[in-house]
Amino acid sequence: MDLRQQPIENVLQQAEQSLGTRLDRATLVRKRRTIGARTDRSSWIRVERRPRARALEQGSSGLEAAAALAGVAMPRWFRAAAWQDPDDAAIWQADETSLLPGCPVGSAIVVADPRLPDTWWRSLNASLAALADQRTTRVATPDTEQITQELVDSTIRAAYPEAANTRVDRWGPAHADLNWANVTGPEFCMFDWEDWGMAPCGLDSASLYAASLAVPLLADRVRRERRAELESRDGMVMRLFVLAKIAGPHAHPSDPRVGPARREAEQLIPALRPG
Repeated sequence: MDLRQQPIENVLQQAEQSLGTRLDRATLVRKRRTIGARTDRSSWIRVERRPRARALEQGSSGLEAAAALAGVAMPRWFRAAAWQDPDDAAIWQADETSLLPGCPVGSAIVVADPRLPDTWWRSLNASLAALADQRTTRVATPDTEQITQELVDSTIRAAYPEAANTRVDRWGPAHADLNWANVTGPEFCMFDWEDWGMAPCGLDSASLYAASLAVPLLADRVRRERRAELESRDGMVMRLFVLAKIAGPHAHPSDPRVGPARREAEQLIPALRPG
C-alpha cells in the first residue's frame, strides 16, 4: 500500500481520536509508508503503517523505540497510539513528537550544496557517535528489508558479481535511512526513525555519502567528516552496498549519482579483494 495514493481521512480521524488532538490538514505530509501533520497543540503526529509480520518482529515503532537514545539530536517523543484495521493485515501507529527545529536539508538526492555551517557537521558527528554507543535488539531495515550478511552479499553481487570479501565484521546501531530528506538544517536534527536498528558499521555514513554524489563538494565534505568510518573495511563494504543500489541493475537513467557511483565502485572492488 502506498499512502500517497490511498484514501487516508479515516486514518487521520483515528489518530486524532486516539491522541485527543486535531490535525492541521494544510500541513499534511504524505509518504509511501507514513503520513504526518501538525497538531493544534504545536506538536507533530506521524502515522506509520507496518505489515503485521514486521510489527510483531520489531515490537514498538521506530520512533517510540528511539525515544530512549541519549545524546542524539532528534525530535522529542511524547506519546503513541496503535490500532489494527479489522480488514487490513497491518498495524497502524501514531506517534506524537516535538516539531522539527528547521526544514529538511533537501530531498533524498541533492543537486546543490546546502552550505551547512560547521556547527551542523559537529552535531552530525556527535549524534552518530552517541548512536553508536547505544544498544538495541532491533535490526535495521533499510529500504524496508531487514539487513543481514546475506542481503549485503546478494545486493553487491547483483551489481558487481566480481566483488569479493564483502563480509561485515562489526555491527552497531544505525539510523538506516540517513539522507538529506531526513535531516534538518541549519540546526541539525535526525528524524524518520522507523528503520533504525543494528546494522553493519558504516551504513549511515555510506548512505549520506552516496546521497551527496551529485554534488562533489558536498560528497567531499561528508567523506572528510566521516573518513574514519568510510575508509574502514566495513565502511568500504557499506559504500559498495549503497552504491550497488544506485548503480546496479535497477539504476535510474536520470539519477545524477549513477556515474559517480560506478566510478567509485570501480575503485572499491579491487580495494576489498584479499591481499
